[in-house]
Amino acid sequence: MESCLKVKVGAVLLPGDVFTFIKTDTISLTESLKEEKIICGPGLQRNGDDVVVCKSGVLRHKNPNLYWVDSQQRRYVPVKGESVIGIVTTKSGDVFKVDVGGSEQASLSYLAFEGATKRNRPNVQVGDLVYAQFLIANKDMEPELVCIDSSGRANGLGVFGAGGLLFKGSLGLVRRLLMPQNEILKDLEKLYPCELVLGMNGRLWVRAATVQKTLIVANLLESSENMSAQQRRTLFKRVADGNL
Repeated sequence: MESCLKVKVGAVLLPGDVFTFIKTDTISLTESLKEEKIICGPGLQRNGDDVVVCKSGVLRHKNPNLYWVDSQQRRYVPVKGESVIGIVTTKSGDVFKVDVGGSEQASLSYLAFEGATKRNRPNVQVGDLVYAQFLIANKDMEPELVCIDSSGRANGLGVFGAGGLLFKGSLGLVRRLLMPQNEILKDLEKLYPCELVLGMNGRLWVRAATVQKTLIVANLLESSENMSAQQRRTLFKRVADGNL
């Protein structure tokens, strides 16, 4: 099965495409028999011995055996363990309701912050931005967020967003920016140093030295999604030269 998937890496797949594990009756005397194991990422589902495509997009591969479908999806489906940018919408008792861009709002307990107790409550107001992680993400249950890791530390999670700009991009753009040694972010750092927060739900928050530079950085990130490397470098050079 893995060999079938490797052949299709970089190809466009459609929902309903099936990759079947075909067992052969012949035994090789030179090659050792090893059970093929693969990890299905977003856009792929296991169905017995088959792998079924459930999203349209380009098949990607990461060593040793991770496969996923890179799509331009904008609607977010919560996944346990993913870090997202949410907007606090209401406060009801001991729980905050947070908009994460999904089909329903997620809940965030006031105790899910570092150092929070019944007496020492976090200062969270309606309209605040929170960088949080999904603790529960199940289609049959309400999504639940936390702003601490397994050891009870914040590690970058919590309320943030003063003086910056929040905007929406595609889920594919966020995954691309989160890849190690991303060229877009390297070129952007040389042009305008800035603070950047990326949520797996397609929301991006940016803050540069001035409001004008913040708006430029946001526009460059949105424009870079569908550009080639050469087109992006040309655009960034024009911005650096002040020709835009």
